[in-house]
Amino acid sequence: MVADTESKVKLIRDRLKEASDRQKSYADLKRKEIEFTVGDMVFLKVSPWKKILKFGKKGKLSPRFIGPYRVLKRVGPVAYQLELPPELDRIHNVFHVSMLRRYRSDPSHVVPVEEIEVTADLTFEEEPIQILDREVKVLRRKSVPLVKVLWRNHGREEATWKRRCNSNTLICLD
Repeated sequence: MVADTESKVKLIRDRLKEASDRQKSYADLKRKEIEFTVGDMVFLKVSPWKKILKFGKKGKLSPRFIGPYRVLKRVGPVAYQLELPPELDRIHNVFHVSMLRRYRSDPSHVVPVEEIEVTADLTFEEEPIQILDREVKVLRRKSVPLVKVLWRNHGREEATWKRRCNSNTLICLD
């Protein structure tokens, strides 16, 4: 009876090991080794601090990552120390690699500061430069004249539809 029980326990252990190995192989297919070097720029995942710190918007529109921040040093095999700004001084500056995402700079996104007239409160006025298209949106009881506006310091793909006022060239900015 004891030998029978031992053989069943061995069989159960073998099957559990086989199932565990299978699950590990599935997980390893999706796993990727991520490494950063000192000086790299990374985004920081903010979901763990959503209850503690406020990052502007609420709900679906709240940012998933903030940054970019510079990697100061590698603390362990999967931990990195970041150079955080003073407003994040309440947060420890060492993070697991799963909390980081590589920042890839895109030179087309860089707008020289001289081209934008930034006010003292770090805002700027959007200025329309050209009307690209006109359209009339017909609703049940009325029709709304619209114009597609190209804005200064933006490409054609960022043009937006705005309501047209009395004049053909005047745009009603809501």
